[in-house]
Amino acid sequence: MESGGLKPMDAEQLRENAHKMVDFIADYYKSIENFPVLSQVQPGYLHNLIPDSAPHHPESLQNVLDDIQEKILPGVTHWQSPNYFAYYPSNSSVAGFLGEMLSAGLNIVGFSWITSPAATELEMIVLDWLAKLLKLPEDFLSSGQGGGVIQGTASEAVLVVLLAARDNALKRVGKNSLEKLVVYASDQTHSALQKACQIGGIHPQNFRVLKTDSSTNYSLSPDSLAEAISRDLTIGLIPFFLCATVGTTSSTAVDPLLALGNIAKSNGMWFHVDAAYAGSACICPEYRQYIDGVEEADSFNMNAHKWFLTNFDCSALWVKDRNTLIQSLSTNPEFLKNKASQANMVVDYKDWQIPLGRRFRSLKLWMVLRLYGLENLQGYIRNHIQLAKHFEGLVAQDLRFEVVTPRIFSLVCFRLLPPHNDEDHGNKLNHKLLDDINSTGKIFISHTVLSGKYILRFAVGAPLTEWRHVNAAWEVMQDKASALLARLSVE
Repeated sequence: MESGGLKPMDAEQLRENAHKMVDFIADYYKSIENFPVLSQVQPGYLHNLIPDSAPHHPESLQNVLDDIQEKILPGVTHWQSPNYFAYYPSNSSVAGFLGEMLSAGLNIVGFSWITSPAATELEMIVLDWLAKLLKLPEDFLSSGQGGGVIQGTASEAVLVVLLAARDNALKRVGKNSLEKLVVYASDQTHSALQKACQIGGIHPQNFRVLKTDSSTNYSLSPDSLAEAISRDLTIGLIPFFLCATVGTTSSTAVDPLLALGNIAKSNGMWFHVDAAYAGSACICPEYRQYIDGVEEADSFNMNAHKWFLTNFDCSALWVKDRNTLIQSLSTNPEFLKNKASQANMVVDYKDWQIPLGRRFRSLKLWMVLRLYGLENLQGYIRNHIQLAKHFEGLVAQDLRFEVVTPRIFSLVCFRLLPPHNDEDHGNKLNHKLLDDINSTGKIFISHTVLSGKYILRFAVGAPLTEWRHVNAAWEVMQDKASALLARLSVE
């Protein structure tokens, strides 16, 4: 290699440059409030700033860091900003970062036990820890027939359990019955399930999206599910998979797990519970009630990378019967055979997921649990919920606005009421308000549609968010609403 450049790996060069990178990242967090939360660049902006071919000779790290500061950061939407209130949070933390750094440093590819025994065994242990914090049934622990695995995202989690459920059903009813298999979910279920059905070969006309409304706060009605299943059975179709949600994307609706689980069980269906966002809150005793009924589930998922201080990506999935996953996803080529695997003495996580390769992700979750501890994690969740409750109160005090659905966790769904109760105009009004708010760069919020109404979402959950940020965000919203309504009155 050319002298003066970085060697592929040199301990002292790593020490020197990693210190610079940590300083850069620490300075970023110290100044994160100075950036517009939502990137203000236009599509294609970077093509004009970066050369169209790679350099022939090595450049210095400082030159690269300068370019990151000047060219990359303006094109970043700052998910860790204390003024980020869009979608759902994606937490980073000091502990999560340290675990991610160590995982990158070791850089193992832990597809089977033998490729790094610690990676497999720590993942089993740390997911048992988390299962116990959530008070999941013992069936989900690795000491029995089930166990936990870290997937990249909830989308991967629902895909692998759908494939396992599909193969399990076809084994029972005949492999030529794929066109008869039916999947059930509410219209609030994450679109990841639809994609899983597309990948899994489920016929589009057999994907049942059951309507919800404000009468159940947008949770799935057991009666609606039972009726849909009855209709399908009558015409010779085979119900095989139900997905319930604890904390839906639009409004944090909570489906009634126990009632739905009983219906699934009586019809021989796989019951999956998606608690990607709200699962984190269930480590607090006062919120654990929202996953009551999980004992009826065949699989359960939560994203530690959303609201649990664990850097992306870290999606925890538990199954009651690991063999269902293994039978659907296992391959055993000659080059991967080894004594421990052949003797069925170990878990090989390659057979619990779509890809072969996998990172040492359990390190960061382990570090989060150890360096913060249960009490601090509970306090972190409760603080965000109190901030959301405070925001909900601010909205309720301004008669120009309404809170649209009851707040359960740390998401508030609200909207600006249209003058003269003109609902058609109300959607355009709130769409314009969202654009006006986000164009300031001071905060970032997102939207949804419920019962045909365009709704604004305020999701508290960034690690640095404090009371002052919530109050300042509300001031921005009030100012933009006032200006918008004033323009309308003139027009």
